[in-house]
Amino acid sequence: MISYEHALEHLLAAVQPVAEIRHVPITAATGRVLAQTQTSAVDVPPLDNSAMDGYAVRLADLPQVGVHLPVSQRIPAGTVGAPLQAGTVARIFTGAPVPAGCDAVIMQERCEVTADGVQINHLPKPGENIRRRGEDIASGGAILSAGRKLQAQDIALAASAGLPELPVYRRVRVGIFFTGDELVQPGQPLPPGTIYNSNRYALRALLEGLGCEVRDLGTVPDSLDATRDALRRAAVDNDLIVTSGGVSVGEEDHVKPAVEAEGSLNLWKIAIKPGKPLAFGQVRQATGGHAWFIGLPGNPVAAFVTALTLVRPFLLKLQGIVDVLPKAYPLRADFTWARPDARREFLRGRINAAGAVELYPNQGSAVVTSLCWSDGLVFNPPGQAVQPGDLVQFVPFAGLLA
Repeated sequence: MISYEHALEHLLAAVQPVAEIRHVPITAATGRVLAQTQTSAVDVPPLDNSAMDGYAVRLADLPQVGVHLPVSQRIPAGTVGAPLQAGTVARIFTGAPVPAGCDAVIMQERCEVTADGVQINHLPKPGENIRRRGEDIASGGAILSAGRKLQAQDIALAASAGLPELPVYRRVRVGIFFTGDELVQPGQPLPPGTIYNSNRYALRALLEGLGCEVRDLGTVPDSLDATRDALRRAAVDNDLIVTSGGVSVGEEDHVKPAVEAEGSLNLWKIAIKPGKPLAFGQVRQATGGHAWFIGLPGNPVAAFVTALTLVRPFLLKLQGIVDVLPKAYPLRADFTWARPDARREFLRGRINAAGAVELYPNQGSAVVTSLCWSDGLVFNPPGQAVQPGDLVQFVPFAGLLA
């Protein structure tokens, strides 16, 4: 077995982002990966403007609090006013360009309107309540870096710079199938000795949530020929093949020899718990290229955890994302882990009311309820015992499912 760190390093070193780039409207760019760094052709804001509803003033006209000045003009947003006359104020609204000669804007709550003007009840500092030209975005400056998965705030920034579309990598295509004669689809009768195939639905949801285009080949019988045929079909026009089950060493585990027959196997057996029998390699395509292959264990928790901790970073790099590693947070343990494994462990836990991590009582690799109960995973190093009060590395599901 190789370590988790070595396996992850090997996976990430092997893969390069997809090459094809699509130009899409910004309304369709959320969740896509930016292929080229974007710059702005404009300053944002384009002119100095008011941050408040209030009055534009000249500091030279305000020797002390209580000065009374007439209103010489009214400047709503979208209108450029005339230069501010000495000895007057301008009524101005949020977002409106400040007039030439204006030193500050006084918010309206600090002024008192009279019959023939305004009484100023506050002495402002130079530049108070003025948003300067280009203070958000400077013309010619980079605003969005390549390799970023675009979120709503990124779309707002692109729109602020006037960009109508963005260059993004095409979606990664993933072919999936599942091995096991014991697997039954939800909604069907459950004969003795069979189980419902939860992995099919969990992995499909996870992959689609990561922005992949998923091609589902369903369940494959436990035979070498059927598994080889499924690999050949999954390799057609897909970047990655993900399977679940059949990667161990039993007589009915046919995925490993099938991959070796249809391509090559680069990694097998990782020193992690759950998820040791994970396989990584490639499958030949009829066109002369190859599709990457990752075979996950059949136990549902093991499949889900390895999908999050190994498939996800591989896929993110394949999508063109630069920052692919999850963020871990040091949190206090509110549990005892007295018998650590020699492998790295991914423990299901959640943050309690005291801000510490507690574990689900049953850490078995088939206990799906542990995933729903938990907030995330404790990344526990090999051989590391844990006592209450120790710091553990906690990775929230919120940072692993997107």
